[in-house]
This record gives sequence, structure tokens and C-alpha cells, in this order.
Amino acid sequence: MLILPTRRQVLTGLGASVLGLGASTGAYAFAIEPRFRLVVTPYSLTPPGWTPGLTLRVAVIADIHVCEPWMPLGRVAEIVDATNALAPDLVLLLGDYPASRTVAWHKVPLPDLVRLFDGLKSPLGTYAVLGNHDWWDDRAAMVARRGPVESHRLLEARGIPVLDNDARRLTKDGHPFWLAGLGDQEPFLPLGDPRSLADIPGTLARVTDDAPVLLMAHEPDIFPKVPRRVSLTLSGHTHGGQIRMFGISPALLGSSRERYAYGHVVEDGRHLIVSGGLGVSKVAVRFGVPPEIVLLTLGQASPTA
Repeated sequence: MLILPTRRQVLTGLGASVLGLGASTGAYAFAIEPRFRLVVTPYSLTPPGWTPGLTLRVAVIADIHVCEPWMPLGRVAEIVDATNALAPDLVLLLGDYPASRTVAWHKVPLPDLVRLFDGLKSPLGTYAVLGNHDWWDDRAAMVARRGPVESHRLLEARGIPVLDNDARRLTKDGHPFWLAGLGDQEPFLPLGDPRSLADIPGTLARVTDDAPVLLMAHEPDIFPKVPRRVSLTLSGHTHGGQIRMFGISPALLGSSRERYAYGHVVEDGRHLIVSGGLGVSKVAVRFGVPPEIVLLTLGQASPTA
């Protein structure tokens, strides 16, 4: 004899299934995606003003937020190895090396992190900018309202230039280009001081010829002020909202950062790429935006005869 379930039994079963799905999704977002997943997100483009014949592979590492248990040193070593496996011409570090106190169960000393950056290998080297957490983590610099912060000192001591409103002229296969980096845009925000240290005119004043410019800016908020002289702006900071579904970051909805939450953005012919980064901040959750290394392939190879 066929016995049909009652309405209560059906609803109870559905409720249990929903709760089970929610629990498994929460476990994945809390324990799996932020700690164990790692993807390479590729972008291939020829930015405006790019030199014909100049091809460049750039690996971008953003928002490491080193700490236990979400970003231990072993995990950073894996990221370094994965970056080297991409055979980049250039490696860029986009800031926020320490973790926020809201997610760090155990703080990892920054010297131990920066020592691992020695393992990054690329013909044109590794360059860095600072992020807001590099300031917020250095109490002495915050009190004095001036740097250099600990991250800056450690990176420079290990031979990694920190481009703090500065620019360097590099050459690949005889073709020059400029790599520029801005100071952080919200270093003193916890103190109620909205002052930005980013100086676009001062930075671009260091560019002395018409070779293309790549600009590193930790926060993407400054993008509307970036002039067309810059071929491509690279940012992190948003973590893609840390939760991203159907191309939407719920945590950023309605905020000024929604426009620049994640990915390749084109406005008025200007180009911005925002990395989803690697670590976590505020809450230790990632869902739909796994930790990523961005790999840029810029320009096209010259046609063979």
C-alpha cells in the first residue's frame, strides 16, 4: 500500500534539507574556500597607449593578511610556489600584508612573512605598494601619523622596492614601460582622519617619457581620478566583497565601492583590474570569490615572418 507523506512531514523534510544545505554552505565558506582554495585568474588585454610589440606577463598578489589559521606561513609558501609556476616577467604586491585583529586567532610576525617573498622569482623583479592594514597594524606610525610603517621597512630591507607615490622605468625586450605606485588612500581612518596619502600628480611627475604606465593603487576608489596617461590601474582591497553570487557582492551593494568590487572595469576608455585577493578581513568567510593570484598577459606578440 502506498503511504503518502503528510504536509507536515513534507515541510519538515524541506526545512531539514534547507538547514543542512545552509550548514554545509557555511562550513565551506568558513573552513574550505578561504583556507584551502587557490585559483589563477587570467586577464589578457592590450591596454590603451600600450607599445606595439611589448608583451608582459604580470603576477599580482593582493591582500595576503597573514595570520593563523586563515593564512599561515605554509599557505604563503604555497602561493609563492604557485606564482613562480606561472613564469611571470614581473610580480606585484598590492598591499595589506598583516591581518586584522578581528580574524587573526594568532598573529604571524611580519618579518617571517616578508622573508618568504625572497622566493618570488621573475626577471624584472618584485615591487610593492602598501595598504590600509599596513598602516593600521603599526601603532607607532598611526600615533605619529607618518611612516615608514613596518611593512615598508621590511620589504625594502629584503630588496623589494615599495613604490609610495613613486615610479620606476623598466624594460622588457628593449621596450620601456613605467611601473608606478600610490600611497595608501585611507591610512588614518580609524583615527577619524580621512586624509589620503595617494598623490597621482606627484607620482606621474616622475614619468619622464611617453612609455606606457602601469599604476598600483591598493584601493580602487581613486580610479575616477586616474588620467588617461595611465594604461592600466591595478587594485585589491575589496576582496571581491568576500561573498560573491551571480556577479554581485552583497556586502558592497549600495556603497561607493560597488562599481569597483571585482574584475576588469572599463570607464571612459580607462582600464582597471581589481583582484579578489588572498586573505580575509573583518570576518573569516569567503564564498564565490576564492583566493586568487591574478595573471595579466599584456600586449600581443609581434607576428612572425
